[in-house]
Amino acid sequence: MKLGIPKETLPGESRVAITPDVAKPLIAKGLEVCIERGAGESAHFHDDTYAEAGVVLVDRGEALGCDLIAKVRRPTVEDVAQMREGGTFIGLMETCGEDEVAVAMQARNITVMALERIPRISRAQSMDVLSSQANIAGYRAVIEAAARYERFMPMMMTAAGSAKPARMVVLGVGVAGLQAIATARRLGAEVYAYDIRPETREQILSVGAKPIDLDIGEEGSGEGGYARELSDEAKARQQQLLADELAKAHIIVTTAQIPCRPAPQLVAPEVVERMREGSVIIDMAAGSGGNCPLSKPDEIVTAHGVIIVGHTNYPSMMATDASTFYARNIANLMDIMLEKGEDGALALKDLDADEITAAAQFKPQPNE
Repeated sequence: MKLGIPKETLPGESRVAITPDVAKPLIAKGLEVCIERGAGESAHFHDDTYAEAGVVLVDRGEALGCDLIAKVRRPTVEDVAQMREGGTFIGLMETCGEDEVAVAMQARNITVMALERIPRISRAQSMDVLSSQANIAGYRAVIEAAARYERFMPMMMTAAGSAKPARMVVLGVGVAGLQAIATARRLGAEVYAYDIRPETREQILSVGAKPIDLDIGEEGSGEGGYARELSDEAKARQQQLLADELAKAHIIVTTAQIPCRPAPQLVAPEVVERMREGSVIIDMAAGSGGNCPLSKPDEIVTAHGVIIVGHTNYPSMMATDASTFYARNIANLMDIMLEKGEDGALALKDLDADEITAAAQFKPQPNE
């Protein structure tokens, strides 16, 4: 059985799906791992390192034509045309319903393991790509904020005078939000955090931040540990009550997203106008509509003297570690996907027999 690793072609994507260190145990299990030449260069994994690990260097067509294909980002229609009919794709599909790529894959009878659909249960933690990459994103977002904020993050006391710590607010306390809080605390910022799920209050306190408590008349806990969308009335009350807290912030990091829905708008233009000039907003939801309506995907804009950062791919800014984590997630998933047959050759298990692989299979319905 061959595992193919094509190079990522989406602009700005620097990660690679399998690293040399992760390839070694996969090869030891009986897989032939084939990687497109140059696929790991942007993440500082070079072809000779892959070759030393036993990986076969191939062209793009050969990588896409393997029995199994592992990618970070979704394939293009042109990629799908080169995939082996009846093969298996492992990666992020980045869609909630049917589109031209999904239709093309269905037409070629390709089994799609969409990594964003892996359930957030204890047994699947080691395969949870969303969590591993969000952890990196939360860290890198705070580093970006510190670089853009032209003042000190911690309290500074010198012979020339003292500076108060930066006041940071983190909106959304999932994996990215918790890592953002922890990183900001390590840098010495005074951190406040808010999430519509009441169970996050204890988590906020555990990483050294102060929870922002708002009574909006409902709570937003959804399935699988995610937030659900609030009613229009609750959204309006939330924005009203949050406004004063946000206006006092020097840095705001927003991470609030709802699966398959536009990101909730939390930082209104009126709030931005009230913030101190030179303040920074890191809108980590810019790619799904933005938590601040003034943010623009993959752009840095200034409004009312406030710097608003709309980067949409923080893990790619730390491509080496992000690739390593991603590759380990895939390797752990493949452990429960593959088994040796009576002839000693690797084969796919019944993917519907395990709750993790059953949930990860992408079987979209129109307008899902």
